[in-house]
Amino acid sequence: MRWWNRLKNSVKMAVAVWKGQGFDFSNWFGRTFWGADNSTLATNETIFSVISRLANSLASLPLKLYQNFDLVTNAASDVLINSPNPNMTSFDLIRNLETARNETGNSYAIIERDIRGQVSRITPLIPTYVEPVLERESQELWYQVIGENGTYYFHNMDVLHFKHIVGSGGLKGINPIKVLTNTNDFDKAVREFSLKEMQSAPNSFILKYSANVDADKRERIINDFKRFYQDNGGILFQEPGVEIDPIERKFIAADIFTSERITRSRVANVFNIPVTMLNDTEGQSYSSNEQLMRMFVQLTLMPIVRQYEQEFNRKLLTTAERRAGFYFKFNVNALLRGDTAAQSDYYTKAIRSGWMKPNEVRQLEDLPPEPEGNKLWVSGDLYPMDMDPSQRKGVNTGENSTKN
Repeated sequence: MRWWNRLKNSVKMAVAVWKGQGFDFSNWFGRTFWGADNSTLATNETIFSVISRLANSLASLPLKLYQNFDLVTNAASDVLINSPNPNMTSFDLIRNLETARNETGNSYAIIERDIRGQVSRITPLIPTYVEPVLERESQELWYQVIGENGTYYFHNMDVLHFKHIVGSGGLKGINPIKVLTNTNDFDKAVREFSLKEMQSAPNSFILKYSANVDADKRERIINDFKRFYQDNGGILFQEPGVEIDPIERKFIAADIFTSERITRSRVANVFNIPVTMLNDTEGQSYSSNEQLMRMFVQLTLMPIVRQYEQEFNRKLLTTAERRAGFYFKFNVNALLRGDTAAQSDYYTKAIRSGWMKPNEVRQLEDLPPEPEGNKLWVSGDLYPMDMDPSQRKGVNTGENSTKN
């Protein structure tokens, strides 16, 4: 009961916030809620490259608001697409959220609304300071946010939550970097061992003297050996009665290469991207690269894009707007374009077959529309399959079909 009373008081405070009283969301921008260093991300170039590729690819996709296939705009789309908050662009916001999602398995952003209930600001949060909780009686999802001045509770409709897959009975996504803990430890151990081997390889020798020497003389010999080696660029002279044998190091570059390939393969599998995107691509043709990008979009980006679109539609649009046909949509077609010849052939077939307008093609190529470009066209050499061949000439030329 105390928890319930505390929750109700927090909800009342949140309502006051939504009405513009007593709290300023701009104070949340700072070291506490702007980002946290991740040691694995900062020290593992394979994981860094994967997360960078995912975050940059998603943030680069054009994002628009549509109503029944037509471009429209409202308060929510203006905030999301142009200026989520005074400190970020839409690109920064989406890249920040996607980076946090891949770092910790979850990313969150607070939705601030004005007195009319319209979206006015979207503020990202550090995932480690947010905890999803279920209200005991209603079983509704709330988010507990630990702030600098206390703990706050927000209803799930006022928090954007993007996550990796969720375990059985859980509310939070699984951290992919934790899944890679053993892989990272093994890769780190191999790197450290190889580095030590390379650093010590040219500096280890066996000195053999034909006579026994005492401890003092042995130390002088060793110091003189080191001095001579350093002063002469690694050149040694073998004196009579002395044998110098370098200690052979079993350092094999192929072993490191194999270890790195295994690490890249495991990282790619965990983050669900094609392994080829992290391995060497020598010898691949452009067509294979195009196919690789199609695989990346279909198997990797589409589930992520769908999650973002549904979260935006559910929490940034009202029920009335959704029923009226409003929806957010990322355009992933830009990533699937091939070379110029293949793209030209695609556009030609689309226009001649009547399922794409010329102005739609011009829009994809960032060209201005033409007055006659909003019509669907069909090629004049196409006829219904059941039409009498003797009548096709009249259809093609516009003449009466009874004429010879």
